[in-house]
Amino acid sequence: MARQKLSHIFTKIVFKPLHTNLFHIVLLSIFLTIGSQVGYCQETRTNSTTIPTEKQTFTPLDTVSANLADVLPPTDSTQVAKDSVAPKKGFLQSVVKRKAAGYEKFDQKKKLLTLYDQAELYYEDYELKAGTIVMNYEKNEVYAGRLKDSLGNYTQRPVFKQGNNIVEPDSIRFNTQTKKALVWNSRSTQGDLNIKGEITKKENDSVYFIKNARLTTSKNIDDPEYYFLVRKLKMVPGKKVVVGLTNMVIADVPTPIGIPFAFFPTTTESRSGLILPSPTNSNRQGFALQNGGLYLALSDNYDLAILGDYYTNGSYALRFESSYAKRYRFRGNLNVRFENQIQSERGFPDYTKTRQYNIQWSHSQDAKSNPNSRFSASVNLGSSQYFQQSLNQSNVSSALNNTLSSSINYSKTFNTVPQVNMSLTATHSQNTQTQTINMTLPTFQGSVDRVYLFAGEDETKKGFIKNLNIQYNINAQNRITTTDSLFFKPQMFRNAVSGFQHSIPINTNFKLFKYFSVSTGANYNEVWTFKTIRKRMGIVNETPTVVNDTVNGFDAFRTYNLSASMGTTIYGTFNFGENKKIQSIRHVVRPNISYSYTPSFDQYYDTYDPNGTGQMLTEYTRFEGGIYGTPSRRMSNMLNFSLNNTFEAKVRDRDSTKTEPKKIMLLNNLNFTTTYDMTADSLKLAPLRMSGGTNLLKDKMNVNFAATLDPYALDNANRRIERWNIDNGGSLLRLSSANVTINYSFSSTDGTNQNDRTDPLKNQGLRNGGREDDLFGTARDLGDQRQSMFNDDDIEQEKTKSRFYNAVIPWDLRLAYSLTYSNSQRQNRITNNSLMVSGNVDLSPQWKVGISTGYDFVQNGVTFTQLRFERDLLSWRMDFNWIPIGDYTSWGFFIGIKSSVLSDIKWDKRRQPDRIIN
Repeated sequence: MARQKLSHIFTKIVFKPLHTNLFHIVLLSIFLTIGSQVGYCQETRTNSTTIPTEKQTFTPLDTVSANLADVLPPTDSTQVAKDSVAPKKGFLQSVVKRKAAGYEKFDQKKKLLTLYDQAELYYEDYELKAGTIVMNYEKNEVYAGRLKDSLGNYTQRPVFKQGNNIVEPDSIRFNTQTKKALVWNSRSTQGDLNIKGEITKKENDSVYFIKNARLTTSKNIDDPEYYFLVRKLKMVPGKKVVVGLTNMVIADVPTPIGIPFAFFPTTTESRSGLILPSPTNSNRQGFALQNGGLYLALSDNYDLAILGDYYTNGSYALRFESSYAKRYRFRGNLNVRFENQIQSERGFPDYTKTRQYNIQWSHSQDAKSNPNSRFSASVNLGSSQYFQQSLNQSNVSSALNNTLSSSINYSKTFNTVPQVNMSLTATHSQNTQTQTINMTLPTFQGSVDRVYLFAGEDETKKGFIKNLNIQYNINAQNRITTTDSLFFKPQMFRNAVSGFQHSIPINTNFKLFKYFSVSTGANYNEVWTFKTIRKRMGIVNETPTVVNDTVNGFDAFRTYNLSASMGTTIYGTFNFGENKKIQSIRHVVRPNISYSYTPSFDQYYDTYDPNGTGQMLTEYTRFEGGIYGTPSRRMSNMLNFSLNNTFEAKVRDRDSTKTEPKKIMLLNNLNFTTTYDMTADSLKLAPLRMSGGTNLLKDKMNVNFAATLDPYALDNANRRIERWNIDNGGSLLRLSSANVTINYSFSSTDGTNQNDRTDPLKNQGLRNGGREDDLFGTARDLGDQRQSMFNDDDIEQEKTKSRFYNAVIPWDLRLAYSLTYSNSQRQNRITNNSLMVSGNVDLSPQWKVGISTGYDFVQNGVTFTQLRFERDLLSWRMDFNWIPIGDYTSWGFFIGIKSSVLSDIKWDKRRQPDRIIN
């Protein structure tokens, strides 16, 4: 943009107020103007471009730049090479953009620019907003401050931003050339730390020195519930905060808690470092240092934490925790835990030394990463007594669980014609009571999609012939059964059983008499095995007994079966009138009858002499103990009957504006099943099995029931006999067993749940094998108790503005009732009758109370009970949990800062359950 000439300045600004001797003044002005213009050989060009006025958001300070250039002495381009002194730079190195709601004042003499009321100034990478801004472009200094309103209160606090660093002081003064600044009562945020300094000196773009600073994690930086008073503080934004002598102040009351110096990393990137341990005291292991170790930020995609505990009686524990993730691909984490536990002292009769371990791995793949290839893992294996004996966890819900299970699965689909699917799975199931472990390492499954033998790919499949199709399936397993003590030892693999199963099903379906659906099929099975048995009589410890000799080598058996089924659907509607509350009930009945035939494969059976006399032989098959069972020795002709019912009602909606009736489900299902064995010698009819379920009370209550009805009578020895129960003086069907389960969950928020308890990565109790809910209490990680027992989100808590609830107090309640009746042998008694209750209530926005308990009406006793109390102290959290009765009697009290950067500032006192090792 062309510079404005000095003649314009003199004429319009300097001499405009003068009115005397107008002719002489004008003449002199022309003379001086011409003389000034002669001094210019040429005008230097500027690189800035003019922004049209109608498109400007902020008015550029171009006039300031122009005026400053005109004040400078003129330069001749021909003399530049002869002048040894470099030309002086202009005062402003960039375009200044500014605006103000009040006024803008420009003082040419003092070189000042003043912006008043809602002032904004943008220069280079600086952004400044304040009540008033004064810029001295001669000294390259900018001052910003607040304004005082009519009541004497200061408003429009300055906001200074440079890059990603934001400071909110009372006033600020900085130099745009040296990058130094002085800030009064600055406010800034570094990670979780909020810092308020009395006087702040900005040394350069990356270093700040603060005097008499307040450091806190409270969100109210002006009136925090606590803070650390720091005499001297050095801050490198986005990297670190280093403090000198520091004292803790709680509720504006100084405390003797202090440290000589401290270092806080504030980088947004993961950094490796030490994890300081926490001192504690256990019941039987003595004093301890827990959860100390090393954190390794290996990359942006994965990390590793190495933690350890040490107890004064010699016990110790190690844990390796790693999380990994790749966006749009996968995520997961791996936990490996090991504990060397010592009870009592060496030389005492109750001295024991055991080792406990647990391995958890969770991996999930993004469905969009590869639709034809999928990999997932959910692993939870280890010592059967780990959760009962762990020294660093209080996880009652996992300890009460009797089963640990794992699964690792890889599957792939080949988009061929026909389509081919394959999967490779490793499974693990562990009973923590019997310490029995069943594993498959691995299981291979493959299948070829069905092929229609007499119909083209695009041809309509209709009728018996057109629907005839064939498939191929293969299943291969390597199954291992072992115990806790032999897990991953050589003995574990000695009894492994392997095998293959091939199956070729041939099926078709068609309509019969227009309303009946008929399906028929045949299935061919072939089983391969690499280990069989041979039975013989032998002498063991001078006692004749049956000996099973293992025969290694390939062997196989082949079987087949035939099946057919026929079913239909019957709809019935009972209308009561549109003016009735219940307008109609719809009943859907799906009867089905099926037939299956399996011949006898006695060619695979041999005999042995159990008595050694040769007079009585016993049949057996060499495939006993195989993975896929044994070939049937007796022919089977089975008729299966099933009847499925659903009941649905149309009721008048309470909302009078709706014209359509409301549909509700009365019974989700009511099923009856039984079997008739035509080849059996006696008791051909199997007991009738009835089951059903429904949802009530706006689907908040789930009710499931089942019963077994036996048509046969019992003799005096309570054994089933070939006689109808009605002919024995009883009813048509004898109730032999029944059970009812009711689950009821409701809350003040109409059943909505803001917390995700179904994700194992977020619910450690579920990942350990416990329940999604808190019927058996909540899992506690004694190493990190900053998280709420109630799984609350801090963001949701901040939405509550009032300190007290006016009418609606948030609460939730879960009920689980179970009743089991047994009468298979004339017991006629209730074997199980228990009620479990779990509830939480917010007495105030900061107070939460919860309870998990139950009662066993058969044993007449209270079941597992846990009481939970929690107080939200804004930046702090305090909780108390207590298990007053049972095998896991314990209590724990915790108060500490929520933020992870100050997680070591806490007080934790607890009494753990007695870890008695069996």
